[in-house]
Parts: sequence; C-alpha cells; structure tokens
Amino acid sequence: MWNKNRITELLGIEYPILQGPFGGGLSTIELTTTVSNLGGLGGFGAYTLSPQEIYDIHTAIQSQTDKPYNLNLWVNDHDIIDEEHTKEQYQKTVETFKPYFDLLQTDIPAPPLSFESRFQNQLDVVLDIKPKVFSFMFGLLDENIIEDLHRQGTVVLGNATTLDEAVALEKTGVDIIVASGFESGGHRPSFMDQAELSTTGTFVLIQLIKDKVKIPVVAAGGIANGRGIASAFKLGADAVQIGTAFLATEESGALPIHKEFLFSDAAKSTTLSRAYTGRLGRGITTKITRDVLAAKDKTLPFPLQTYFMGALRKAALEQQKNDLVFFWSGQIAPILKHKKASTLMQSLIEEASELLQ
Repeated sequence: MWNKNRITELLGIEYPILQGPFGGGLSTIELTTTVSNLGGLGGFGAYTLSPQEIYDIHTAIQSQTDKPYNLNLWVNDHDIIDEEHTKEQYQKTVETFKPYFDLLQTDIPAPPLSFESRFQNQLDVVLDIKPKVFSFMFGLLDENIIEDLHRQGTVVLGNATTLDEAVALEKTGVDIIVASGFESGGHRPSFMDQAELSTTGTFVLIQLIKDKVKIPVVAAGGIANGRGIASAFKLGADAVQIGTAFLATEESGALPIHKEFLFSDAAKSTTLSRAYTGRLGRGITTKITRDVLAAKDKTLPFPLQTYFMGALRKAALEQQKNDLVFFWSGQIAPILKHKKASTLMQSLIEEASELLQ
C-alpha cells in the first residue's frame, strides 16, 4: 500500500501527505488541524512567533486534534552582518524602492530597529511542549539538540535544497529530509550556498538524494494532485509536502486577494526574488518583482526588508494596486482546483490511491 511506509510509521499518520508549514501569518490552526484530522500531517510555521505565541498555538491545535502536526522554525532567522552594513544597505534600498513609495504617496519607513534572534528561545519552547513532529529550515541543528528532541519523542525533519545539504542533515541525525525543489513557492531554505545557486528541480533532487542517503525523503515543490504524488513516489519519495494548493484554500491565512491571484491567469508566471523579504522566494510575477528582479544588493538583509516593504505592501493593498504586491506561489498554481482543504485532501488521497494501487 502506497500509504503505509517508513514515514507514515515514523510520524504516526495515515497518509504520507504533509501540508507545508507556512510562516508569516499564513498558517492557521484550522488548516493545520483539518489536514491532520484527515490523516495527513498538518503544518504550522512559527518562525515569526514569540515563545508564548508558539505555546498558545500548540495548545489550541491540541484542543482540536489528537493527531500529530508539524511545528516549523528557522535555525537562521536573520542575515544581518552589522549595523554599519545595514545603514549602507538602507540607502541602496531607499533608492531602489522610492519610485514605488512615491507612486502610492506613502512615506518611506525610517531605518529598521535592531533585530534580536528569537530562535534559541523558540527552541526552548519546543523542548518544553514536546511536539510529535518538529521541522527546521535554513541550517543545521546541533547533534546534541537533535538527540534531546529524540529523547522526548519528537520526530525531526530537516529541509534541503541540494544534495550536499541533504547529506549534511543526515549526518546530524535528522529522521526525515524534505527535498525542497526549485518549483516551490515561498522562501528557498538554502544554507550551504547562495540560494540563487541552489535551484535543483524537485524530481531531480529526489533522485539525487535517494541515491546518497538512507533516511526517508519528502518531495516538496510542483505537487498539487494525485499525479504529482504518484510521480514523486515512482522516483523514490516516501512522502510529499504540498504548499501552494493548501495556501489557496479557504482555511489558510492568506488574504482573499492572494487566493484570487492563485486561481487567476496571473499565477501562470512566477518569479524568484529577494525584493519582498530580503531572502530569495518564489511568488507570482508582478510589476515590482519584474522591475527589481536582480535586487540582491539593493535590499535590506532579512528580515529587515520585510519591515521596510510592510508600509508599501499595506498601501498597495488598500489602493488595490496589486501589481506592487508580491504574492507567494509555486509554479504549480495554474492547475489548482480546490478551495476547501478537506476537499483538496480527499482528492489527493483518492487520485494517489487510484494511480498507486
């Protein structure tokens, strides 16, 4: 049976279908619990949350499901070198984006305040609440931390965008590797080389990783239906992680206009850009991403660029100038059909079951 394998046994789930753990307010308790209650693994991205918020969300999820879910954090949650470098980058960023602020008649934000990494405090909460599944991105966890997580009964997933990253993750003791392909929407979680140089497609990446590592592999990117699941399994994946298709559902935290874009002709074109957050991510191609496609040296380090762009994004949405907004999306968006998470999940299970008999 396609849905009975190492991953379903490890995670304690019925179907090897993982919902992408969206950050930045796009994850919701309703979406996470819907997927988990239907036999998959719901996901919640918590990298922007305070320790107390993580604790509260974990408690709320547990009140709505007794099934496992995936709590996700970012090991490396900023790209700030030093204050002087940030000042220099701020001036370049102002020069690059001033025309868009002028167009919207919106004031340019003052230089961002200092940023303090939250990861260690967030990790302390993970060790306290003991989730069944914990995943991380943008780096490696110390082997001792992974051992601590294992001792408390937590299954650990690491995200890789290249073969070298997957090999490194396996050496640290993670249980499962999420192979994040070039097609994926959202941030590219690369950590061993520049994200721009770590752009292997999902179906190539699965094969490269399966050839070199022994632990189970999850295929992420370019999958939104049973055909995608079946193809990933034929190439050696033990599970799939689906992001964009779940992001487009009513239960996600995406804005209504974001969901409209995902179901529109605009979704036919996506772009990898640093313009929105300072880290490379894939979203629907709009005027602003097309204009500042090569913005690596013209943006603030992550997450300061997110703060800088916040005022512009707010004004653009209020004025309905959506061509100045960046909407996260994977390349698979044009085939999306389902607007309810339960309907999507049932369709994925039925199609995959038929093709993988």
